[in-house]
Amino acid sequence: MLHTVEKENLNPYEIVQKQIDAAAALLGLRTDAVEILKRPKRVLAVSFPVKMDDGSVRVFEGYRSQHNDAVGPTKGGIRFHPDVTMDEVKALSMWMSFKCGVVGRKGGVICDPHEFSKSELERVSRGFMEAIADIVGPETDIPAPDVYTTPQIMGWMMDTYSRLRGTYSPGVITGKPLSVGGSKGRNEATARGCVFTILEALKDSGRKPEQTTVAIQGFGNAGRIAARLLTELGFKIVAVSDSRGGIYDAAGLDIEKVGQLKDNATILEYVGGTVISNEQLLKLEVDILIPAALENVITAANAHSIQAKWIAEAANGPTTPDADAILREKGIIVIPDILANAGGVTVSYFEWVQNLMNYYWSEQEVNEKLQTTMINAYRAVKELSDQYKVDLRTGAYMISLLRITEAMEARGWI
Repeated sequence: MLHTVEKENLNPYEIVQKQIDAAAALLGLRTDAVEILKRPKRVLAVSFPVKMDDGSVRVFEGYRSQHNDAVGPTKGGIRFHPDVTMDEVKALSMWMSFKCGVVGRKGGVICDPHEFSKSELERVSRGFMEAIADIVGPETDIPAPDVYTTPQIMGWMMDTYSRLRGTYSPGVITGKPLSVGGSKGRNEATARGCVFTILEALKDSGRKPEQTTVAIQGFGNAGRIAARLLTELGFKIVAVSDSRGGIYDAAGLDIEKVGQLKDNATILEYVGGTVISNEQLLKLEVDILIPAALENVITAANAHSIQAKWIAEAANGPTTPDADAILREKGIIVIPDILANAGGVTVSYFEWVQNLMNYYWSEQEVNEKLQTTMINAYRAVKELSDQYKVDLRTGAYMISLLRITEAMEARGWI
């Protein structure tokens, strides 16, 4: 977890409600629709016992929030993290709704998975699925990986659900290993989708990748893969960081070497770079800043110091509303999380579709479908943003609110 950036006293649930209010006001949405959209439809809080390797029993708490299913089954990740809260899970489920433009929900268990042996992690994973099994399913709510959850964890959860239902049910969860119905391309989807939106933004400016410098805060799945993909396209990655700190080299980092250090030691041992803090990384003079860690890292306390021309939000909710206003005043273009990191949920949807058909696509097919989806989404958001003369985040929320509201009207909810 990143501790080096001061956070505002505003929880994610309050943030997303402010974002809904702002977009709804511009659209003139009816009050009853807004009130429905500002609250999750269902939130489940569970506690479940797990027997540890030493014979002791620990009780874990977890949450599952289902925001809105007007358009279809809810969809979103499960995270294992010691700082999980109900408000965070509620907010994440709402962001998922707007990210998809269709559906959304989120879940989490309060725990530090790094403390567990493999067998303990399996028992925690299976225990949580048993606790939420009554409200998830292939046609109701489809979980997926998130912070500190992996394809293996998804495989255990799918197996647990299948055993409880007495039938093989690969469509109940996405982000699974390929051997049990996972989709090719899923592991890189969040990062790849983010890269597609960055390329579209650069087209609008006329800038070429080889002219563009990038700093990435967070070197987990999304950040690390984004760094590799951008490097392959000719971008110069000058800084990356993880929970321990970051490294900077104006001449460009060797991302392959950084990855090897991440796997075997620490990126701070990179030879030829300068060690920096996460806060310093945010303030670097670069063309593109990619926050790819946790929420609320760009705040009113540091937004004035950000020098990037673009921010592509690979993380969920990395920018607070007050910081957003400052960035707009500075003319910094923010590609919002509900657009920039929607690649993961898009390919999760592809996985679900493949599970239902029992027919699987090649990685090239998955990536081509993802590229088409992300480009179309970016162009739709850009067009609406230009039409209403608003930033991309507001434009993205406006599109999603319109689509969900239309579905609620068609179903007679409002």
